[in-house]
Amino acid sequence: MLIVGLTGSIGMGKSTVAARFRLHGIGVCDADAEVHKLYEGAAVAPIEAAFPGTTHGGKVDRERLAQALIAKPEGFARLEAIVHPLVLAAERAFLHAEAAKGARMAVLEIPLLLETGGDARVDVVVVVSAPADKQRERVMQRPNMTPEKLEQVLARQMPDAEKRAWADFIVDTGGTLAETDAQVDNIVESLQGRQGTAFATAWA
Repeated sequence: MLIVGLTGSIGMGKSTVAARFRLHGIGVCDADAEVHKLYEGAAVAPIEAAFPGTTHGGKVDRERLAQALIAKPEGFARLEAIVHPLVLAAERAFLHAEAAKGARMAVLEIPLLLETGGDARVDVVVVVSAPADKQRERVMQRPNMTPEKLEQVLARQMPDAEKRAWADFIVDTGGTLAETDAQVDNIVESLQGRQGTAFATAWA
């Protein structure tokens, strides 16, 4: 099974690209979606212990947590130490389920793939990219987003130019949706029949 690492900075269009992979019948594990589940389950108690007052009603209050991290950015390391192993476990379960189904290809959608060394656990890196002005325009339309929050996120992410340099494939989402879809279609076609080693070496 070939493991594709799908990544890109905030607002670049990863979800759109992931949806196109799914249309090809390829399973996608979305790390952000897994974090959302954890914030309503296994991560709630340890996050409350590490960041008192950031949970409410049995769930992590993302706004309170964001404010706590803006106030004390050194807390990111503590948060990642809680969440990262849980997300890895979810990704491992996903990949084993895909392998059991006989899947030839699976996608891990991970925003911080390159920043966390996750490229060592995949066979192919696909970077989603767009012009900086388009990126900022998209992100600032999100609920509760502020310039301060955006700068904090960008400070933790590898610059887009560096990500592009690491990529095996780049999907430029600066154009039309049809143009984006066509790029993904071409990647899927070019990967047909390619054998991967990452599942055996990193996930078995």
